[in-house]
Amino acid sequence: MSMPQVRPARPADAAGMAEMHVASWRETYRGLMRDEVLDDPGLVAWRERFWTAALTDPRYGSNLVAVAELDGAIVGVAMSGPPLDEDATWPRQLYVLYLLAAVQGSGAGAALLDAVLPPGIAAGLWVADPNPRAQAFYRRHGFRADGAVQVDDGVREIRMLRTESG
Repeated sequence: MSMPQVRPARPADAAGMAEMHVASWRETYRGLMRDEVLDDPGLVAWRERFWTAALTDPRYGSNLVAVAELDGAIVGVAMSGPPLDEDATWPRQLYVLYLLAAVQGSGAGAALLDAVLPPGIAAGLWVADPNPRAQAFYRRHGFRADGAVQVDDGVREIRMLRTESG
């Protein structure tokens, strides 16, 4: 398998990011998220507005956003920024890391993670539960579940943290 190339995201990427993001949700979360959310005809447009804001609005200027491309198509996205959790003691939070199933295992996930959350930086993230593949990926990159649980849009999530030493 060819290795997707990872680079910083640009505003012109928003439409491709949205399409890939929704495709990844549909591959990963079918059975975890409600079908009416995944099948909403406005979902791609909603995610495009999200990505456009994330890449152009000065309020999100401290976020890091990267894409993985393969043969000119966006096949992965990642974003980190300041922590959103009220009890955060870590400086960064991974908000998003999605890959199309076809490129999982290619190394693109690790490259995206490093692009938006360099190794050695303490960080937190929320990951769907159950999602054993994603949880194992994050454990390999130094994250450990801290016992916090939340339900977001009907999806149970666990929080994972990484200390500065990784």
